[in-house]
Amino acid sequence: MSDFVLRGGEVVDGTGRSRFRADVAVAGDRIVAMGDGARASGGREIDVSGLVIAPGFIDVHTHDDRALLATPDMAAKASQGVTTVITGNCGVSLAPLSFDHHPAPPQPLDLIGDRADYCYPRFADYLATLDRNPAAINAACLVGHSSLRVGAMTALDRPAEAAEIERMGERLKEALDAGAVGLSSGLFYAPASSAPPAEIEALTKLLRPAGALYTTHMRDEGAHVLDSLDESFSAGRAGGVPVVISHHKTTGVANFGRSAETLAKIAESMRGQEIGLDAYPYIASSTVLRTERIADSLKVLITWSKAVPEATGRELTDIAAEWGIGLAEAAKRLQPAGAIYWMMDEDDVQRVLKFEHTMIGSDGLPHDIHPHPRLWGTFPRVLGHYCREVGLFALEEAVHKMTGLSAARFGLTGRGVLAEGAHADIAVFDPGTVIDRATFAEPTLPAAGIAHVFVNGRLVWSDGKPSGDRPGQALRRQVMQAEARG
Repeated sequence: MSDFVLRGGEVVDGTGRSRFRADVAVAGDRIVAMGDGARASGGREIDVSGLVIAPGFIDVHTHDDRALLATPDMAAKASQGVTTVITGNCGVSLAPLSFDHHPAPPQPLDLIGDRADYCYPRFADYLATLDRNPAAINAACLVGHSSLRVGAMTALDRPAEAAEIERMGERLKEALDAGAVGLSSGLFYAPASSAPPAEIEALTKLLRPAGALYTTHMRDEGAHVLDSLDESFSAGRAGGVPVVISHHKTTGVANFGRSAETLAKIAESMRGQEIGLDAYPYIASSTVLRTERIADSLKVLITWSKAVPEATGRELTDIAAEWGIGLAEAAKRLQPAGAIYWMMDEDDVQRVLKFEHTMIGSDGLPHDIHPHPRLWGTFPRVLGHYCREVGLFALEEAVHKMTGLSAARFGLTGRGVLAEGAHADIAVFDPGTVIDRATFAEPTLPAAGIAHVFVNGRLVWSDGKPSGDRPGQALRRQVMQAEARG
């Protein structure tokens, strides 16, 4: 006897193979039968005729550390069919870090929380809080190198000393013991930009015994993007661990078209070591407001400003003109602030998305007042715009990039595929109507075409709204590794 059966749909199982007709039966938190629906009866029969049954999508690049606790229905993600998020990216994680006796978090740590939100001196404390206060969706968590640095150093504008690296290493080990899936870095940002390669390599060497990985927002995604790729690959080789290149792109008008070079380099390097990458389906990026990025951008939109809150949602050119000053001076007056930058080429975005090994990650910023629409629209945009409308890839490949490929890279055992015995993380959508509706003007509109979303066998999104259930789990690396061993 099943808890429910999804009847009449087409299964796209996350492996990349062709879709097939099957009913899917769930009992507890597992899929217990697939195929001939006559063999299974359920407490609830759900007609999904004309719809696709897929694994729940895995958002491999998020900054949802705080959002999981502050907005536990996780509507921004559940509404897209996302059932698992990877947090702690770009070197920034809420744990292990406490500002009890320190000033406010420096940029970009303020992108995910304020001073009071950094209240977890041990990574185990943060995971335990997720256990006590579950969200609607699952989370697998990375440790941020910048967060380690801020917690171990008094001055960040220099390489770490041996004792400081040792302190970072101790906290990293504790996090890995608690269940973190890996280490992330954000070498582009000031808290980590002074860290030499040797500092990162010293930490990646601690990952291999735990079977963890290294993800990186590289030092440069513009003129020196190839050098940054080399640095990233070297860090992985030094530690003997897989590397994931975060939100891969080539930025600035002078670098339009260079994704052909970077992808060729990544493909060649994959022959000698484990490398992955993720991307989001937009030509605009979003992060803290930095004056040095303005010249490389076609347009800049302010997402938040503590100095001038009313500037939120406005273009920087309009603000500067109103004040009668230059763009750089206007940016200074707005600080601290966040912004969206139009600084990528559509051909590059499509080339990276189409690359066989590219996973999908939103890189959304839920703490922003006027966020980039990728926070609410990434996955339906891939399915609706790039798959159905542009024809960039088949539906089966699109789903694989969001599910099976991501689960394999991050060690999410039993997720990312639909199979008997797998965890019942399921997204049901209409392949003919699924599309993002979030825009740069209205960035928090839920997507169309997402019918039902189940997490660990329980309904979290249906009929265009959250169910109110919160069955999400903090996914610990050791547990998933033990499950993989059987």
